[in-house]
Amino acid sequence: MKPAQLKLFSNVCLVFGFASIIGSIAIWFLAGGQAADTQAHAERFGIFVGLWAPTFFILSNRCDRYARKGG
Repeated sequence: MKPAQLKLFSNVCLVFGFASIIGSIAIWFLAGGQAADTQAHAERFGIFVGLWAPTFFILSNRCDRYARKGG
């Protein structure tokens, strides 16, 4: 990949990382209901989405490093 493409991908991954955190919190609060089963499912799904954030941040960091090296 070209350095400009890597930098763009790095920025996209960074945005996705923050979106994953925000989405996780939103799912946790908005998907819960009154029933215990529904609340448990919302909590587990929110945690699942929140676990994507470190992956996106690591990808962002790596792509940024490769872009600085010149591809």
